[in-house]
Amino acid sequence: MTGQTDHTVAPDKEFNFTLEAVILLVLSVFMLLFGVLLFPIHTGDLPYAPDSTYGLFLVIVALQVITMGKTPFGDVRRSWLVIITGIAAAVIGMAACFVPGALSGLVRTLVGVILTAGGAVLLSRLVFSRDKAAAWLKIPGLLRHLTLACALVYLMAFLLGLVTLLPALTSDTLTAVLLIIDGASLFYLAWCIQALAMGERKKAAPVPAPKVQPAGKRPPFLVRDAPLPLTTTLLIFLGVLLAFLAILLVPVNLGTLPFSPDGQLGLLLVIMAIQVLAMGETPVGQFRRSRALVIIGIAFVALGVFSCIVPGILTDRLRVMLGLLNLAGGIIPLALRLSPVIRQMRNPPAVPVPIPPHLKNLLVTQTVLNIVGILFGSSMLLPGLIPGMVTAAILFCNGLLLFVLAYILSTLPAAE
Repeated sequence: MTGQTDHTVAPDKEFNFTLEAVILLVLSVFMLLFGVLLFPIHTGDLPYAPDSTYGLFLVIVALQVITMGKTPFGDVRRSWLVIITGIAAAVIGMAACFVPGALSGLVRTLVGVILTAGGAVLLSRLVFSRDKAAAWLKIPGLLRHLTLACALVYLMAFLLGLVTLLPALTSDTLTAVLLIIDGASLFYLAWCIQALAMGERKKAAPVPAPKVQPAGKRPPFLVRDAPLPLTTTLLIFLGVLLAFLAILLVPVNLGTLPFSPDGQLGLLLVIMAIQVLAMGETPVGQFRRSRALVIIGIAFVALGVFSCIVPGILTDRLRVMLGLLNLAGGIIPLALRLSPVIRQMRNPPAVPVPIPPHLKNLLVTQTVLNIVGILFGSSMLLPGLIPGMVTAAILFCNGLLLFVLAYILSTLPAAE
């Protein structure tokens, strides 16, 4: 997964999922599938990888923090400090996914504390805050559903956090039941939030202009708002993921670190699924978020979650699938971009049309990303063809190029 799709705009007629609803849906699939799989895991019929399971959960939560400023303890202003903290948490989750055994205690404790403390804080705010449950329950309709959904999600988070920190408190069977209830509650909450968001869009309320901080009173950099759009944020997140993976592959190829290909493939698939569900962005281009595309996105989530929880079963199939997707994601956009250039070279216009420098930089960066994607896809399909150290270098270049692409997109003039 290289994230090198063209900067195009999808049609308006689509499933307009909000990012918050998308991440809640992803967490719902995670909890439901984890709960269902825990039954055969308990009986020994399936293997289990706790590190990549907890690591994937931590990465999803960190992505929610980075993109929206929504933490497990409530909403905060999305400052640069929040972004950096979220990226640090994501790196810990990635390390747990990629390197089994290295961070087992740390990542389990982090997930347990996040669930327990976050659930307790949010549930107490919901109950005791005058403008939340007490006010919402007086209004019939969606707000009552939202109150019930929030209460269920927060309570299940608290209970699952206790089970994570103190597994001797309960049995695997009861834990599986709690996970399934939590997954259903998250799906319920995602539906409520999406329905409320659609209602707000129909009202077409004017968006207030952002406040401009006076030049002489600007706060320190870390506490300033981070005005990063979703596309740029995801590119930076992917850049960190691929660069970090490349760095880890160096000691892995030297034989000094263990490595979990299932955790790697599962994490890449889940991040790809979030892009599909949130923006309709796939490795081969951006599409309208139709019913079929939403189903594909949810299927990607399920496959990625399964790979992280249950190692060794889907490894080869997912490697081939991701390899083909990276190949297609490199070849198809590259061909679409180069074909008009070739036609123009064969039939040059009477008056050459100059390309603005920022667009030229964008085209060059996307072209190089396409080529890197083709190399990465080839290395996944034919593991012995490209040496491991070369694959690490390819991934590192891919990560750096995503940072460059994020910077270029941030400098493009706003579309009118």
